[in-house]
Amino acid sequence: MDETRRKLTTIFCADVQDYTRLMGADEEGTLASLKRCREAMGRLIESHGGRVINTWGDGLIADFPSVVEAVRAAVDTQNELAGFNASRPRDGRMLFRIGINLGDVIVEGDDIYGDGVNIAARLQASATAGGIVISSTVYDQVRNKVAVGFEFLGPLAVKNVEEGVPSYAVRIGDGNDDAQPGERPAARSPRPAAVMTEPQPAPQRRRSFALLGVVSAVLVGINLLTWDGVFWAHFPLLAFAVIAALAWNRSQTRFDRRLAALAILALGFICINLFTWSGTFWAVWPILGVAAVSGLRWSMRR
Repeated sequence: MDETRRKLTTIFCADVQDYTRLMGADEEGTLASLKRCREAMGRLIESHGGRVINTWGDGLIADFPSVVEAVRAAVDTQNELAGFNASRPRDGRMLFRIGINLGDVIVEGDDIYGDGVNIAARLQASATAGGIVISSTVYDQVRNKVAVGFEFLGPLAVKNVEEGVPSYAVRIGDGNDDAQPGERPAARSPRPAAVMTEPQPAPQRRRSFALLGVVSAVLVGINLLTWDGVFWAHFPLLAFAVIAALAWNRSQTRFDRRLAALAILALGFICINLFTWSGTFWAVWPILGVAAVSGLRWSMRR
């Protein structure tokens, strides 16, 4: 008999909107897409310290020791899946709904049970396609720690829970909620305007890139004004380019971020080798190391 115990944990529930319709239209294609999306989700969950507990049909449940990392995993998941869906026809997109709750659960072996799990499942069911809904217990822990917006949805009715569970929709990006075919909006009570945790990072990145551009122009000007036959400004310019590329990589969702970062570093080594060319292509060694790390990373992906 597995020992039964209790613990406080963050429960992450996800499923596919209109899965039955997708299966009816293209069974094999839908299963292949589900596998690909689930692998990506499992990888992101693990990268944020979570654990996939169970999968069934189109659903998935995981738990996290950190509430903040659970929300970050959900945001990264929806961003990555948005990139996956971008090239697909509107009526063939695989859109997940995610619900997150922080609660006390019963642990038996590798499974968890209790109202905490039921609430997470109810939050997930109330989310729009491609959306995230969290409970107030999660919101209280992450509202000043995650750079996304939140919209209060009011109390959510949950079976076997006497009082409604206050819930919040997580707003990712610019908050444009163009409905997709088959989407249904979450049932919402009257609510105040969206509550933003902090300014979105995009303007800050643009300012940082503009600052790097100005500093680069100043360095080139200094190099030209003090010209002695050597163009030394290309070294700080390369450093700025690598910094800008790594900053861009933190917010992009089209490629695996870790692999993209390794590729950026490899290009940096190649540029340094060319700038200091003496007849030897020594950059092959750090590039080989980067390739080895990339290969290990790829082989360990779920």
